[in-house]
Amino acid sequence: MRFRVSDDARPQATTLLLAAALSIALWFIPFAEILGYPFRIFVTFIHEGGHAIAALLTGNSVQSLSVAMNASGETYTTQGGMFSQMLVASAGYLGAMTYGAILLVLIRRAVAARVVLLGSALLILVLTTVFGLFRPLFGSWNSLSGIPFTLVAGIALAIGLVAVARFASPRVATFVVSLLAVQCVLNALLDLKNVFFLSSPFAPSVPTDALNMRNATGIPAIIWVVVWIVAAFGILTLALRLYVAARDRAFDARKDLPFDQKAET
Repeated sequence: MRFRVSDDARPQATTLLLAAALSIALWFIPFAEILGYPFRIFVTFIHEGGHAIAALLTGNSVQSLSVAMNASGETYTTQGGMFSQMLVASAGYLGAMTYGAILLVLIRRAVAARVVLLGSALLILVLTTVFGLFRPLFGSWNSLSGIPFTLVAGIALAIGLVAVARFASPRVATFVVSLLAVQCVLNALLDLKNVFFLSSPFAPSVPTDALNMRNATGIPAIIWVVVWIVAAFGILTLALRLYVAARDRAFDARKDLPFDQKAET
């Protein structure tokens, strides 16, 4: 599907392509994955946060949320009806993809990168303290083992995001937001690819969100993975269309956007 990049979107599109190129390069450069590790943990928090938010929206409660050192995660919630279980199970991968898409749209629609970073820091901090610490401590004692790393990682991420928002230049802050968006999108697609192969009838049984969907509906897990992949590309296509479209004239008058400096001279 072809996209026409508007003239005012070209500087930001270039930044997005650089962020995507850097993200992909980190996968192939030896030992460079350590540089992408914080972003991978960030995406895991967003993935697990998607499960937690979906549970709350469907009237369920969140018992615990944990993130492990290998960047895997677990979220335990009470189970409602079939619709509730389907929404909660789907909200992980699609939630990460949607969050990445929202970040793209926000920075394109003139929301300051610092605001986006502070909002993301607040989200990570709430997920960490409320569902990663207090809920396990005062509810699900079986999840206490996940508290230490979840707490350290969540607080470190929140501090890092606040530091970038506070001390980095507008261009650097915008680049970091673009990098977070790209990481959410690419990791969601990569995880869906892995879950697709794990959902094969010939693969060993491994607990996944797709398996939860099968248990809730009786429909094979691999079918649900295909549905998620189609939905993920739909979300990405919509976000890219909004990203490359021309911005309203009202935005062009703003002076605080890092990519509008050329137009001001």
